[in-house]
Amino acid sequence: MTARPDPIWAAEPATSRPAKGRLYRADGSETALVWQVPEEVPVAIMLNPVSPGVMMATPADLEDFAVGFSLSEGFVSDATAIRNVVALTVENGFCVDIAVDASALKPRTARAIEGRTGCGLCGVEDIADVIRPTAPVTRGFALDPAAVEKAFADLPALQPMNRVNHSVHAAAWVMPEGEIRLVREDIGRHNALDKLLGAVLRQGLDRKAGFVAMTSRCSFELVQKCAMVGIAHLVTISAPTGLALHLAQRAGMTLASRSPDGIVCFH
Repeated sequence: MTARPDPIWAAEPATSRPAKGRLYRADGSETALVWQVPEEVPVAIMLNPVSPGVMMATPADLEDFAVGFSLSEGFVSDATAIRNVVALTVENGFCVDIAVDASALKPRTARAIEGRTGCGLCGVEDIADVIRPTAPVTRGFALDPAAVEKAFADLPALQPMNRVNHSVHAAAWVMPEGEIRLVREDIGRHNALDKLLGAVLRQGLDRKAGFVAMTSRCSFELVQKCAMVGIAHLVTISAPTGLALHLAQRAGMTLASRSPDGIVCFH
């Protein structure tokens, strides 16, 4: 699988559009203005060429998104079995075709065809499919709270899309000492994570040699996605839910969040 270089500082085209509005101030004055709002488009993911679903996403890094989604949701069992990934513009949206060895396709319960932006339960038809078993992960290092603090401090400067529209999530791949290597953005937090996981997998990075930092709350779906691909550390701006913490503890993952007094780690 060949991945493109990662210019984390370069804004992607066509991810925002101008919207005219009026600003009404508390003192009664008003001003016309133009805001940039994030785009949200249907993205069909095709596997040989059956579609596991159509997701709503921001149209950037769609190859990474499709690979990350396919692996973190369990449709594909082995990243090395993916032979080619192509994102195409189609009527009313995008299609990402993934060529993958048939032996790596894992049958799962049928999913609905439409996924809403940022919804971790998109397409799930049965309650039993909501919480998937997660295999234990292997920790390659101990999470350093100082590294987490550094990552959160540096991340805003590496969010070109958010600087324009102020309304998208970011997921970052961070080295143990806190250096950010990759950033992916999307209006949906699950999509941002899938894009990041796809980038990590496509670039052949060691999943035991880094951690994920996100600008969102920590829901259980984010824990499941990281555990599915063998990532042991997930840090988020907001605290984890009880279920997220429970699943992380079962998988042997470390979660961390920012508090007003510092970094809180949950081992």
